[in-house]
Amino acid sequence: MGEATTERRFIKSLGSLETFFLGFGAMIGFGWIVLTGDWLNSAGTFGAVSAFVIGGIIMALVGLVYSELVSAMPLAGGEHNYLLRGFDPRLALLGSWGIVGGYITVVAFEAVAIPRTVAYIFPQVHQIPLWTIADSQVHLTWALIGSGTAVLLTWLNIRGIKPASLFQTSVIIFVVVVAVVMLAAAIFGGEPSHAEPLFTGGGAGIIAVLVMVPFLFVGFDVIPQSAEEVNLPARKIGRLVVVSVLAAAAFYILIVLTTSVALPATEMGDFDLATADAMAVLMGSQFWGNLVVAGGLAGLLTSWNAFLIGASRLIWAMANSGMLPAWFAVLHRRNGTPVNALLFIGGISVIAPFFGEVMLVWLVDSGSPSIVITYLLVALVFLVLRRREPDMPRPMKVGSGSQAAGTAVGVAAVASSALMLILYLPGMPAFLEPQPWIMFGLWWLLGITFMLRLPGGVTPGPRAEEDLLAALAARRRRRSG
Repeated sequence: MGEATTERRFIKSLGSLETFFLGFGAMIGFGWIVLTGDWLNSAGTFGAVSAFVIGGIIMALVGLVYSELVSAMPLAGGEHNYLLRGFDPRLALLGSWGIVGGYITVVAFEAVAIPRTVAYIFPQVHQIPLWTIADSQVHLTWALIGSGTAVLLTWLNIRGIKPASLFQTSVIIFVVVVAVVMLAAAIFGGEPSHAEPLFTGGGAGIIAVLVMVPFLFVGFDVIPQSAEEVNLPARKIGRLVVVSVLAAAAFYILIVLTTSVALPATEMGDFDLATADAMAVLMGSQFWGNLVVAGGLAGLLTSWNAFLIGASRLIWAMANSGMLPAWFAVLHRRNGTPVNALLFIGGISVIAPFFGEVMLVWLVDSGSPSIVITYLLVALVFLVLRRREPDMPRPMKVGSGSQAAGTAVGVAAVASSALMLILYLPGMPAFLEPQPWIMFGLWWLLGITFMLRLPGGVTPGPRAEEDLLAALAARRRRRSG
């Protein structure tokens, strides 16, 4: 796969606020604009809130696992480092492959969601029809909005982590302002009776919302991906992982409550962007609906930006250890960014809008189970490292030093991740259509191909990456000799 290097030249420039906004911004993308009406219809107001409380607890458990691991190994690539330390390189590759697939599918979806959001305010962007894919008409001007945004965000990220994080912070502040406006409108103009029924659909309704949790909460792990660029004590990095998860859960609950009192849930089914349309009706002006859409657009950009950061660092880490072609391990000489990995992901997002909306929804659906597979493996490696390396320095140790408490959190994270994965199996509420499963299978087939190219016999541990690189170099010498 070519030569790779263990030399690291990332620039430490992220403070507490930038790091928090990186994880929080990744989680509050666009779902809260388009899906809130479905949540209310499926589960009712308190049913939807209950689903996010349960989902928030599940993801907080996973976040706690990550918090200890990132404090022990604050290295670019996050999961890659934890899995390589606790498992053999082949399993580590598959775990990293899962989260990379999830990140890339989300980035591709957001390249489509941007023009869709703009079209809500400016319908005339649908010009120059090109072709139809899965009954979805693709227009040139519409697609170019997504592609142009992809070019700008990729360029911004190549320039450096500091400009990208400054952009992230600025846009997140606007999203928070929009949320505050929605809260004020709900308090002073909302009708509490609109929130009824508080529960609908029973347990199945709550599960229907709960199965969206992996997609809605993916992103807190962007903090571990970029840990090598965070200028904070390792313990504080770990804490920010959990804080970002709790903040995202609170944000989603706030959106559900404010939207529920704006209009009866039965009327939201007629709207394309339920949260924005409900706010426009509540305030009696389309301006307020457009403001909420602008907030959704901002959420899209922060999520997209964060996943560009996270995915590029993970791809760089995999290439740096010889798991992927060495071309991906190149860092920008001046900016210290994984330039080739960014160009690769940026190229996918430039092309994505030309495939239309429906196919990209399939793509995102195919990425959700991959994300959960990685969460499950990380929770398992947490337990493995607790047993195998009890004396490994852990600046933030889950359970405050109690081995039993930490193990209990790890077991709970394994069980909850496994439960979420089961929900995607045939006959379960989150079972996907055939098209996403085909994409899921193709992605994992490619990952298995990379896995089978790795040499065997490399044992996990602190030197696993060096041993893997040495084994790859020895194999190349044998082949050339």
